[in-house]
Amino acid sequence: MGAVHGVYLKYVGLSALSYVGCRLLQPETTEDGVLLSSTLGLTVGRSLSWSLLPCLLLGYACVVNGLIAVLFVTERGMMILGKDPRTGTIPWWSYLIWCPFHIPTRLYTHLHTWYGKYLHTPPVPVATEVQPGWWIGGCYGHELNKTWAGIVDLTVEFPETAQAQAYVSAPTWDGIPLAPADLERVALFAVAAQKQTPKPGGATRGDVLVHCAHGRGRSTTVMCACLVKAGLYDHWQTAFEQGIKPHRPVCKLNKRMRENLTMWQAEFVDGKKGA
Repeated sequence: MGAVHGVYLKYVGLSALSYVGCRLLQPETTEDGVLLSSTLGLTVGRSLSWSLLPCLLLGYACVVNGLIAVLFVTERGMMILGKDPRTGTIPWWSYLIWCPFHIPTRLYTHLHTWYGKYLHTPPVPVATEVQPGWWIGGCYGHELNKTWAGIVDLTVEFPETAQAQAYVSAPTWDGIPLAPADLERVALFAVAAQKQTPKPGGATRGDVLVHCAHGRGRSTTVMCACLVKAGLYDHWQTAFEQGIKPHRPVCKLNKRMRENLTMWQAEFVDGKKGA
């Protein structure tokens, strides 16, 4: 669970920094301050209110990021940000209420994607075709200007911005894989989407995008199941090592992802062969 712990610690760190900042900015009440307040009245009251504002904002950020860290650990609350499971949109109130989470998450992902495209060696595209018609990517897949036959969106934290004839949202926190039953559900969706007849002026037949935030872990887990369900490989590990990793080297699977794929393979692939 190394990757999960890494993301969890990121929000613990943000919460801790916000707490420290809040304590440093917290106004102190002294005898001189009380005397001055009684002398100047309303002017001092307004000044004190403005000095409290940064402290209150940092305190709120501490609580929000602490809550997000707890949700990561417990693997709960995927819908707390209000993402619409039908369209992938995130409502305006989410950005207002959860701004201490959205702002650093978006900034980090933007910088991470920019680094991958321009400074990483070799460059990391926003999406990669790992097998004909099967694409792994991050949340910037819209930059390819494609209309996809199907999209599997694994993000909790980002709205869907790409266009697709068929869309499914399977939100999970960064670094945490889908459960075996959900892996089966989205893999069957993706295989069906690839086979559908394209609409006039719509998607190129068979182009399916599986994406998370960066196109490394969550999306790789699902793609392993998709390639097996599509009949390209017999085992998820072969799909990963031969079908995905050579084409998108940044793809990786943490311990939990491997465990869930192993359970999925046993129940929904090997188990059905013996039935």
